[in-house]
Amino acid sequence: MNIGQASKASGVSTKMIRYYESIGLITAPLRTESGYRVYLDNDVHALRFISRARDLGFSIEQMADLLALWRDRSRASADVKAIALDHIRVLDEKAKALAAMSETLRHLAENCHGDGRPDCPIIDGFAGEAPVAARKRKPRFGVLDISPDRAHG
Repeated sequence: MNIGQASKASGVSTKMIRYYESIGLITAPLRTESGYRVYLDNDVHALRFISRARDLGFSIEQMADLLALWRDRSRASADVKAIALDHIRVLDEKAKALAAMSETLRHLAENCHGDGRPDCPIIDGFAGEAPVAARKRKPRFGVLDISPDRAHG
């Protein structure tokens, strides 16, 4: 099948297929005499594998490791599990950071009157214009260094 057909069958765009080929994540497919790529069923399976791994947020390097393990029928499942558990740890850290950002923004938004006045704790928080007393405290809401008593307007 050609690259367009492989794209449809795998759900991976032709641009990404070319990219994965250029970085060596997938092997270069066979080519016709006129230079067109020819993809086999195994290539489409590898692209589907990559697509699923990418949907779960694995890095290119991790996908390469997982592909190698997938192709190695003598692999130890412990190797695959170690990659998955490490990725779960990273995802959990990102989730905590996102939750802290959401909490900070929610607090700022809840304390902004959203009226015609220029006073706005959201802008003040972004600009780092919290009062000195608030800046000396440990941040209670994650990323921005602003305390609840700074909120107004």
